[in-house]
Amino acid sequence: MRRKRYPDEFKIETVKQVTERGYKIGDVAERLGITTKSLHNWINKFDKPEKQHITIDNQQDEIRKLKAELRRVTEERNILEEAAVYFASESKKSTRS
Repeated sequence: MRRKRYPDEFKIETVKQVTERGYKIGDVAERLGITTKSLHNWINKFDKPEKQHITIDNQQDEIRKLKAELRRVTEERNILEEAAVYFASESKKSTRS
């Protein structure tokens, strides 16, 4: 089962219901159909100054980009290793003839 993804604006408004308006976490989670664990995670993430949110988001974007680049470079390396093995075996075949 795939997790439902909520926009940050929704998460921020949900956190405000708990932190600014004083509603109970369980009540808000039940009313919105989310888990209390998710709401606790959102509070930890979004109950911070706006500048810190931007920094965290930028860092998460950078991490995503770096992971994608690492996957790409790893695939390229694997292809090159396979090509090296192939050409080495072809080279040995041609020298034996």
